[in-house]
Amino acid sequence: MSDQIEPTQEVADSGSPEVVEVESIRVTEPREGLPEIVSTPEQLADLISAISRGTGPVALDAERASGFKYSQRAYLIQLRRQGSGSHLIDPTLFPNLNSLQEALVGVDWILHAASQDLVCLAEVGLVPTANVFDTELAGRLLGLPRVGLGPLIETQLGYSLAKEHSAADWSTRPLPESWLNYAALDVEFLIELWELLETQLHGADKHHWAIQEFDHVKRTTGPIERVDPWRRTSGMHVIRNARELAVIREVWFARDEIAREQDIAAGRILSDSHIVTLASSGLTKESELKTLSFMHLRNVKRHSDVWIAAAIRAHNLPAEALPALKLPVTGPPAPRNWEARNPQAWKRLEFARSQLSAIAEKLGLPIENLMTPETIRKVLWSPPDSPEELRRTLSEFNARPWQIDIVFPILETAIWGLAKSKTSEL
Repeated sequence: MSDQIEPTQEVADSGSPEVVEVESIRVTEPREGLPEIVSTPEQLADLISAISRGTGPVALDAERASGFKYSQRAYLIQLRRQGSGSHLIDPTLFPNLNSLQEALVGVDWILHAASQDLVCLAEVGLVPTANVFDTELAGRLLGLPRVGLGPLIETQLGYSLAKEHSAADWSTRPLPESWLNYAALDVEFLIELWELLETQLHGADKHHWAIQEFDHVKRTTGPIERVDPWRRTSGMHVIRNARELAVIREVWFARDEIAREQDIAAGRILSDSHIVTLASSGLTKESELKTLSFMHLRNVKRHSDVWIAAAIRAHNLPAEALPALKLPVTGPPAPRNWEARNPQAWKRLEFARSQLSAIAEKLGLPIENLMTPETIRKVLWSPPDSPEELRRTLSEFNARPWQIDIVFPILETAIWGLAKSKTSEL
């Protein structure tokens, strides 16, 4: 660790241009030196022994290769525990980490942005069995202006970390030493940060909120399953008809199959923009499709026959097999359309937005952490029949008890209070 003192700048919470000078210690490597990567059963056994001798919660982090690989597997796992030190594991060299899981039974976990790592940790057998503390979420509940790991450690603990390897290809082997230092530093200060943020949560009388939020993250985090994922292709706004949409679908699934088999990020095989160009070109013959300029790019050309076959297959589909140009709307419309389509619902939404904004500011937390905008819109567009049903509906939408306690009176007034006021005026 370097002792060089470097001034950093922190913008005031108000968002004003006022700048406060803060001195922070620049850190480029772990205080106890860079730990050796655990890559053999013997090393893993030693790590488990060390972790078992430690005390208190364990700090964990994982590095993936998003943007490079199709899978979201962990390519490096970092751990730290008081009395045990820091450890780095190459999970690709083990069928699973069940033996480490056994050593962590009953041990609290500390993570930053827990939902990003819990899925890939579960894939190798690591699942929290006790409490989870999410430092990013804690920062949000405290209303801190910057809740990234680097900014939190800098503003709360006074250490400045280099974050230049956050988007690296962690499937690279061997991993460069500078990357390993970066990874080890991700857990270096998590325990100290946890201690500080937990104290602040108690001081702000928000610790009981945090417990509910952390438990929610632990219970609900899992792989995301989307309906018609191909509809998320970038640039779809230029698609004009269902036939072109069918090309998008067929080529997307062809690309997805290759990406999964080769474990390469789909966009590195064929970009979304190329899929859209293929669909919107209006070309239907193999000889014509081959003339598209991007077909000669090295990564595209490798599977050009697949892309062309998928496009032709889409053009040959019967009309009844074409996808719907737009999916039926199953929830409330976009808020910009409420005033015209349902003026009463619009008044409810405007009232609730104003009240929620005021109370979120008073409580010092982002309004979206008070309750999700989607939940607010659903109950205000199609209100429940009674206050009791409103509470039940909010709970079914996964609102936490602390959120319901705060937000329920506002929604109750928006749904029934405004209507009574309207009636009394008449």
